[in-house]
Amino acid sequence: MLLAAGRGERMRPITDALPKPLVPVAGKPLIAWHLASLARAGFREVIVNTSWLAEALHAALGDGSAWGVSITWSDEGPVPLETGGGIFRAAPLLGPGPFLVVNADIWTDIDFGGLSLEEGAHAHLVLVPNPPHNARGDFGLDGDLVVGRDTDRFTYSGVGVFRREFFDGASGERFPLLPLLNRAIAARRVRGELHRGAWSDVGTAERLAALDARLRALQ
Repeated sequence: MLLAAGRGERMRPITDALPKPLVPVAGKPLIAWHLASLARAGFREVIVNTSWLAEALHAALGDGSAWGVSITWSDEGPVPLETGGGIFRAAPLLGPGPFLVVNADIWTDIDFGGLSLEEGAHAHLVLVPNPPHNARGDFGLDGDLVVGRDTDRFTYSGVGVFRREFFDGASGERFPLLPLLNRAIAARRVRGELHRGAWSDVGTAERLAALDARLRALQ
């Protein structure tokens, strides 16, 4: 599942007329990098959730065949359901087994095909070294166990594998993912790994420009 429903407030005015996942990076939409990576990793069925400027995403991506995948849309209406609510709404489309979730507003070289979910775990998170804008990090790692602590933490990359059981007891339409993550971490049901390769949270115009310049230099 690609999470693409956000408003992109910190990137206004760019995102006033263009959904954040369609912002161009090195000549192609940010979300297109993900679709190509997913196809290379062997994924064929992709769910994309939408809210802000949903029609523009539909028009740009269509059925996904241009990238070798099949897109099913989970349209949330004018008010996005936040990360937890968005995944929960799309759960019937994701099937009974574990599923990969990727934030559409990041750029990374994480090998999506190399991720798996350990027996007994409800989630597997990819963490990254803390960027300047999140210097305190989010979660700790004790071996491959994701733990809650105040120091020696890493940043959640926006890439994770989840089981349907992770959402057991969830209700309502609109809710964030973090409380469910904290619940599963406290129950020692979350595993993780540290990715030290390329990763960027394209959250501001400045970070977008930096990523664009870096990728163009590699072309």
